Amino acid sequence: MKKTAFFFLLISAFTLGQTSLLEQKINSILKNKKATAGVSVLGFENGFKYDKNADKKLPMQSVFKFHIAAAVLNALDQGKLSLDQKIKLDKSNLLENTWSPLRDKYSEGNIEIPLSEVIEYTVAKSDNNGCDILLKLLGGTQAVQKFMDSRGVKGFQIKYNEEAMHKDWNAQYENYSTTKSAVDVLKRFYDSKLLSKKSTDYLLKVMWSTSTGLNKMVEQLPENTPVARKTGSSGKNNAGLTGAENEIGIVTLPNGKHYALAVFISNSMETDAVNCRMISDISREVWEYFNK
Repeated sequence: MKKTAFFFLLISAFTLGQTSLLEQKINSILKNKKATAGVSVLGFENGFKYDKNADKKLPMQSVFKFHIAAAVLNALDQGKLSLDQKIKLDKSNLLENTWSPLRDKYSEGNIEIPLSEVIEYTVAKSDNNGCDILLKLLGGTQAVQKFMDSRGVKGFQIKYNEEAMHKDWNAQYENYSTTKSAVDVLKRFYDSKLLSKKSTDYLLKVMWSTSTGLNKMVEQLPENTPVARKTGSSGKNNAGLTGAENEIGIVTLPNGKHYALAVFISNSMETDAVNCRMISDISREVWEYFNK
């Protein structure tokens, strides 16, 4: 056997062994949990892939705000919108009884703010009213679906806005993604294959500033690790079921390389703390895998 072939086999065996070890650790985290978990990992530079239940169509909840923001910025790239154009806030789009730091800041309404601020509140603070304002601006969820379809994004569907999901628990299941789709779309995004370089850089900056879900993907990573991320959470219904506790993100390693991680915890009877800890623990194990 030639030396090059021998070393290739040696490296392949080592990689398989490491992947198997990651699989064991993730399985240990999920063992005996009353939940469905989808997990996907994609190394950007080395092409590493790990998938668990990666083709299951699981509810996204607010993870879909990444896709919505991307569709808005695509319209901006086409000259149809601009970041400084004014968006009017009033009682009709600052709904009560929903998560909305935007409403908390502008409680009286009757004010115009730049589109950039709506995007930033929607993505970095997961604002539900901001989300539906963006969807109305685009012409509805079908505009987001059309954009993602045009970019070849598979395993993704969006049908309902936040207001509709608040009215009907089951609506969230029609807004789904696979975790494989999630990491693939993050890679396309990072490579500026979804948006222009300028819009990509802008949205990355917004995602780096995300303040929700600090007890999930970033909790056990080294302080100040750059993670461009989007969270999602359904809360519990009257039966104590969590429809979705999710996070997707692009992690920058100390060596300057990157990986995408998507963890969707669905239909869980575990506590909120346990659901979030599963994401946190999986994120830690993936980080340690890439830093060996």
